Order: sequence, then C-alpha cells, then structure tokens
Amino acid sequence: MLTNAPRGTKDLLPQQAYKWHFVEGKFKALCDRYGFKEIRTPMFEHTELFQRGVGDTTDIVQKEMYTFEDHGHRSITLKPEGTSPVVRSFVEHKQYAESQPTKYYYVTPCFRYEKPQSGRLREFHQFGIEIFGTDSMLADAEVICLARDFLDELGIGQVELRINSVGCPECRAKHRQALKEFLKPHFDDLCEDCKDRYERNPMRIIDCKKENCRKIAAGAPMMLDYLCDDCRKAYEDLKKDLTSFGIEYTEDPTIVRGLDYYTKTAFEFVTTQIGAQGTVCGGGRYDNLIEEIGGPHVPGVGFGLGIERLLLLMENAGIEIEEPAGPDAAVIVHGDTAKAHGLWLVRDLRRKGFRVELDDLERNIKGQFKFANRIGARLAVVIGENERERGGVTVKNRESGEQQEVPFQDIPAFLSK
Repeated sequence: MLTNAPRGTKDLLPQQAYKWHFVEGKFKALCDRYGFKEIRTPMFEHTELFQRGVGDTTDIVQKEMYTFEDHGHRSITLKPEGTSPVVRSFVEHKQYAESQPTKYYYVTPCFRYEKPQSGRLREFHQFGIEIFGTDSMLADAEVICLARDFLDELGIGQVELRINSVGCPECRAKHRQALKEFLKPHFDDLCEDCKDRYERNPMRIIDCKKENCRKIAAGAPMMLDYLCDDCRKAYEDLKKDLTSFGIEYTEDPTIVRGLDYYTKTAFEFVTTQIGAQGTVCGGGRYDNLIEEIGGPHVPGVGFGLGIERLLLLMENAGIEIEEPAGPDAAVIVHGDTAKAHGLWLVRDLRRKGFRVELDDLERNIKGQFKFANRIGARLAVVIGENERERGGVTVKNRESGEQQEVPFQDIPAFLSK
C-alpha cells in the first residue's frame, strides 16, 4: 500500500506535465486578455463555509466532503469546489469596498469522496473564474464567452452549450410547490436521496442520475414556466447577449447544477466523448452567496472546469499537444581539468537563459554522447584537454553531424543562433 497512490488520485509525471503546462498557459493567457486577475486560496477551509455556501442538501456536503477535526478541535474540510473559498476571501479582505466589478481566475486542486470513473477523481483540479459586483447579464454572457473561447482555442469541437434559469427565491418558491405536488404521488418510488430532497430541495430531483427518478421527473413542471418578471427579463437579456457575442446555445430546462447557491443563470458545456459524465464546464450566477456567508449583498457569476476531464476530452478528440523541445545543449567533459571548465560553463550558460544539461553519472565519452541523444539535446558541447588548451570547445550538431570549434567567449552567441 505504501507504494500505491490512494484510490481516486493520480501522480502527474514529467511525461504528462507538459500537457498541463500547455492548457494552464492557454487559460491564464485568455483570462489576462479578458481582464481577470489570479487568486489563490488555501487547500482547506472551515467546514461551515461549504455547509452554508454549497448547501447542506447537496450530495457534496452530505456525502462527498473530506472533513476532519484538527488539533484545535475545529472542523476543517478540504475544498470540494473553488467558488466558496474565493467568496470567503472576497469578504474577508473587504474587496467589495473597492471599485467593482472584481474579476478573478484560479487554478486549484479540489477533493470529493466519490466513485472514481473516467475523467472524475477524488483529487481533481479546476480552472475557474468569478465576476463579483454586477447583476448585469452581460457578465454572465462574458463568463460563458470566455469558456467557449477557451475550448475553441484548444481545438475542441462537439461541445454544446446548454443554458437555463433556476430563478430566484421568489419564483423558486412557486415552482417548488408545483414540483412537490407533481412528485407527491410518486414519492414512494423515489430513491432515498430524492426522498430527502423532496422536502429540502425538490428541484434537485430533476438532476438525479438514477434512471427511475429521471423517468418520474420527466414530465415535471420546469422552472422556466415559473420565472418572475425580473428573472424572465434576465434570461432573455442573457440570450440576446450570447447571440451578440456569436455564441450558439441550446435551452435545457433540466439543468439545475449540483450546488444550492445558484440563482438565475445556470449553464453547462456538454460532450458525449468522455462517457456518461459529459459535463466539461459548468457554472452560473449566485447573487446571494456572498451575503449568505456573512458579506454584504454583492452579486456574482462564474464557472468551474475540470482539468483532468478537459485533457481526457482532448485525447479522445485526437488533439495532440506538442512535446517540449530538448535542451539547447549537453556539455560533455573529458578529464579533471576539463571538467572544472565544463562545470563553470554549464552554470554560466544556464544563468544566461540556456537550457543545458550535464551527465551527473559521469560516464565515459561514449556514455555522455548517448546521454545527450537520449535527452534530445540540440547540440553537444565537448570539452577535453585539447579543447581546453586551445581555449574553446567542440560543438557538434546532433542532427546534421556537423561540428566546429568555438572559442569560450563566443559560446553564448553561437548557441543563440
């Protein structure tokens, strides 16, 4: 067991890390173009933050959180999602007192205890963005637009945007009553989780993954039919703004998302390329979350996107991420005096910004050349006693086989070519 990673976790080896660097770089660059700034929050938070923010009726809080008591007898939880910690930070540091809106992005690990499956792990990683301080649907459309642009820049096709409105507390109360009346004759046939949701949050029954519950909810009244005037206008404004951005969408009244804090806009980018769990990116508006955890009334909107699922989707779509090029040079030394010059040269070149490697096993000349080939070094820079006496090195191009002597002082300029 000591040599096995815990179930639902994976090591990220160098052979895969470059793919993560690629998508992270794309995401950060796009967020910068949109005016989002990075925020980093702790790996764990007080458990109450997620109970109040995510909602104690959700599967996340009831079944999936990694919660423990620390030495100070405080209940602590590894963060299962990224939004609540960002909201907590926004309130704690009184960022609401600054000029609004506030636009954050983050890249973070999250933790949920659930059955591992394709693209879904117990430790997973998320890209996310949040906009605080505006109730304009333009912010919702911009959040969706960034997600769409990100997927497009990665070359991912066959991903459909689906949108819905989950209303506000006012119109949700009317829908809740109608939904309970519809479900009441079928109560005994619901799964145990949905029986509990019936009183706490019946709208979550629409989102149940159990086949029998899905059949029961198939003809249920939908939130779109109960929207108040304000929520109806917001939904129409969202659709207009998406159309103006040139973004295609499908209306899906069954989208409710898995977190209780959503109001009005709810959206998902969905694919069928990664198995049954087809949501690549999901998000929406949460106008009451900041107030719920102790801040002033400040509206917000954002999304979360799983990195593991994104990379799996890219793999299934046949999208290749180019492997990074090898080092600029491998320095090959022969002889103790030449070694001293070689070590000085390696450090000097690295400090000048070149990627240079040295054989730490100190093999013979033949072994060092094999090492240079294995790591894909562009050039082999050879320093032996003869080269040292002449005040230079022999540089060999691995691809062409050409070689020439280069004076010590000219090596950086030669490598730059």
